[in-house]
Formats: sequence, C-alpha cells, structure tokens
Amino acid sequence: MIRLTTVLAACLAGMAATVAARPAPTDAVSAGVAGMDSARDIVLAVDNPLAPATTHPGSSLIGYTPPSTYSAGQRARSLLADLRKRYGWNEMGGWPIRALGLYCIVLRPPAGVDRDTLLAALARDARVQLAQPLQDYTVYASPGTEAPHRYNDPYTDLQHGFVDTQAAVAHAVTQGDGVRIAVVDTGADTAHPDLKGHVTVTGDAVAADDPAFAADRHGTEVAGVIAAVGDNHQGMVGMAPKASLDVYKACWYPEPNAGARCNSFTLAKALGAVGDTDARIVNLSLGGPADPLLDKLLSHLLAQGRIVVAALPPDGDAHGFPDDAPGVIVVRSASATPAPPGVLSAPGNDILTTQPGGGYDFTSGSSMATAHVTGIVALLLAVSPRLDARRVHDVLLDTSTVTHGMRQVNAAAAVESVSR
Repeated sequence: MIRLTTVLAACLAGMAATVAARPAPTDAVSAGVAGMDSARDIVLAVDNPLAPATTHPGSSLIGYTPPSTYSAGQRARSLLADLRKRYGWNEMGGWPIRALGLYCIVLRPPAGVDRDTLLAALARDARVQLAQPLQDYTVYASPGTEAPHRYNDPYTDLQHGFVDTQAAVAHAVTQGDGVRIAVVDTGADTAHPDLKGHVTVTGDAVAADDPAFAADRHGTEVAGVIAAVGDNHQGMVGMAPKASLDVYKACWYPEPNAGARCNSFTLAKALGAVGDTDARIVNLSLGGPADPLLDKLLSHLLAQGRIVVAALPPDGDAHGFPDDAPGVIVVRSASATPAPPGVLSAPGNDILTTQPGGGYDFTSGSSMATAHVTGIVALLLAVSPRLDARRVHDVLLDTSTVTHGMRQVNAAAAVESVSR
C-alpha cells in the first residue's frame, strides 16, 4: 500500500515540476492555480497505469518506444468521470504522476456539500487511492531575499548587465507588467523573436513606409536591453520583459557604416507623437545641442508626469538636449571614476542584445546604460505606479551598489526599496 503522504508529495511536486518545465504558463493555467482555495478544495488521486503497447499476431515488442508523454489513460478518465458523476465535484486542475502510476486532481465540493463530509465519503470509496485537503505552504525567506527568477533563455548568463544589476532577483517581484515605454531612436526589428509582440506602436518621423525601419541596429539594440521576451527558450531576456514598447523612428543611418543621426524636425515629430499616448517612460539614448523647440516638447512631457531617461554624452558633459533638462534622469556607462553629481551609472560596455534579422551581438555605449535604467524604471512603476521622476531618480541613486569596483544601479535593491 502506498503511503498517502508519499502520493500527495509526488502529486503536488509533479504538477509543480511539469508546469515549471513549460515555456510559460498560459493565463488559464495561472488563473486556475490562483483560484484554488485551501479552505475548500480537495486533492484526489486514482490509478492511471501506463497503457501497454498494441500488438498483432507475429509481432514483438522489439523496437517499441513508450509514449513520450504520460497523461490520463482511458481507465483513469473513465474512473474520474464515474466519480464525478457520483459526487458532483468541480475539477480545478490535474496532472499525472508517472512514477506512481496515478492521476491526481484538485477538486472543489459541489455547492451545499461540506468538505469533511465529502472527504469521508471518498475515503470509503475503494476506487480512490488518495483524498485529502489541499494545503498551503510558504517559503522561509526574509523580505528582499527572493530567489531569482530562472530563465530558459540560453544567453542569459552572457548578459553581464542583466546579471550585475540583479535583474533576475527583481523579476521574482515584478517584470514590468502593464508599463508602457516610448523609445525615440532609429527603427527596430519588431519581428525579432525576442521583440515580437512587445512592440505595440511604431511611428516613423523620417520617412513613410521606410523599408530600413526593421534593419536599423541602434533601436533594435535598445529595445532588446529594455524588454526582450523572457522564457521563450531562445536568445536573451530584457530588464522589463513584460513591459510594452512604442518605437518611434527619429534617427537614421546616412551611410551603411556610419552612426545614426537625427534632427530637430524628426525628434519634434516623434516627441509630439509620444505626447498623444499614455506611455509613462520615454527612452532617449541620443543627444546633441540645446534646442528651443525640443526643450519645449520635453518640458511638456515632463509636466505630464512622464519619466524621461537620457544618455550622458560620450565626453561626460551634460550640456544639451535632452541631458541638460531639469527633471530628466541622466545615465552614463558605469566606470571606476566618480559619476557627475546626480548622474546614474549602469552597465554599458560589451552588452549582449538583439540585432536586426533575428540575431544577437555585443555593443557598448551610454545608450545601452540608458536602456538598462529605463527597464528598471518600468519595474519600479509596475510595483508603485504613482512614483514621480524625482523619487525614481533618488531610489535608483540611493540603492546603487558597487559591482566589479564600479558603483551602478541595482534592480533588486531598487525594487525592494519601493516594495516596502
């Protein structure tokens, strides 16, 4: 006779392990598990033997390969159907246990039926291998010591910016769900496997129906650092993998091997378009001289409560657009030398990120550092939507930590700070 505690442990462990092995649970699965109630529900298990191989006269089992999946067999399905007809329960979810030859379900007693009464009846039914209350468990961890979310994306360990900022630890709390980010940059490869479905709006202030939009490198790189899809068994994961992106092309490549450029006109068109949306964060991994029109547009966005994250120029001097505007969060690539007052530091050297055409490569610059911070800001807003730019800046500055001899932003510490 199998001990009931062994069956229950195997049942629940089997359900958890199998769900964890899937790329990502569907909404239906998540909703089903979240809807389970330990005060009402019951765990029940019935026999579920592995079906034998079919044979015909003269055949043998040589070369027979067992099924790759183990699910509810005909016997278990028929038995559960008979039991459900007899007791009238509602099934909340179920999963097979190959090692024990069982199929277990979580059920809810029908309306008007006491759980203890149903448990007693099931315990007397010879067809039932196990019936007991569903129970809750908790982990033994102090606040702020969440285990990091573990991704199945193969390049995660190569993302030193993601690793150094402890983004995976922050993702145990939030992944940027529901936060909308406007990226004003070049175009981007919105069909990239790690970006597809995350770019909800595109706009082109350079040229209508621009065939180069999807081939633009810089915007693709920035978008990947911010919000590359997680747990899709390929590539990398972004700092805020569940945030949504709006990509506005205001910059272009004048020559194949030249850097991207923008102008007041294209940037004004793009910023004006952002002002008509509800994007909370604006990423500006670009810069240049001060400009009255752009300054007005930027001031308008800031007055609307947007959080603007901008890159510090390569010379380290904030003296133009958008880095010199009051209220803008300015970011540089982390360095052993002290940052200018109020400027944040983030990983910006040898950053692995998405490339046009579905590829990946390493790149460097304060543009990538800015993208890391933008992603962390999305994590913070997902936890505390009413944060303003000043508070976000102060949290990121105060929770920065020293990594590899450089003080830089820390996603886990920042998220913990606003989660208290």
